[in-house]
Amino acid sequence: MNRKELVDAIQKHTQVARTDVDKVLGSLIQHTQVAVKKGERVALVGFGTFERQDRKARTARNPRSGDPVKVKATKVPRFRAGQGFKDVVAGKATAPKLTPVKSTAKAAAPKASSTSRASASKASASRSSSTRAAASRNSAAKSTAKASSSRSKAKGGKKK
Repeated sequence: MNRKELVDAIQKHTQVARTDVDKVLGSLIQHTQVAVKKGERVALVGFGTFERQDRKARTARNPRSGDPVKVKATKVPRFRAGQGFKDVVAGKATAPKLTPVKSTAKAAAPKASSTSRASASKASASRSSSTRAAASRNSAAKSTAKASSSRSKAKGGKKK
């Protein structure tokens, strides 16, 4: 699963706008990188822990020639999976069910007001917002369909 597929899956699950999901995921990644670079530890309970590991300078060997090569000290990121994550992967625990969240915001009919101009503007605003939501759902469905068809073409290859 790549980033786009993850964003699409989260968007379908939470029914939040795709751009918002992408911004939140991007922010999570950026904040994790900055914190780990500073040497802080980022622990997501049930998922895992990100931390910085310092590697000392050492002498390695060139595999072709066998000559010794000096390797500088460096800092590398390290991820350790949490126990809940390990249990799900190992089959010891059941994977969480990915049922879509039920929408709490229902489209209410505009209330009758004393002026027709106010009710007309409310109706047009609700129509335009529902049209935008439908358009974003359609574009997400199209991109998902394109991605799945391209994956099936790539997997199929030439048959003899």
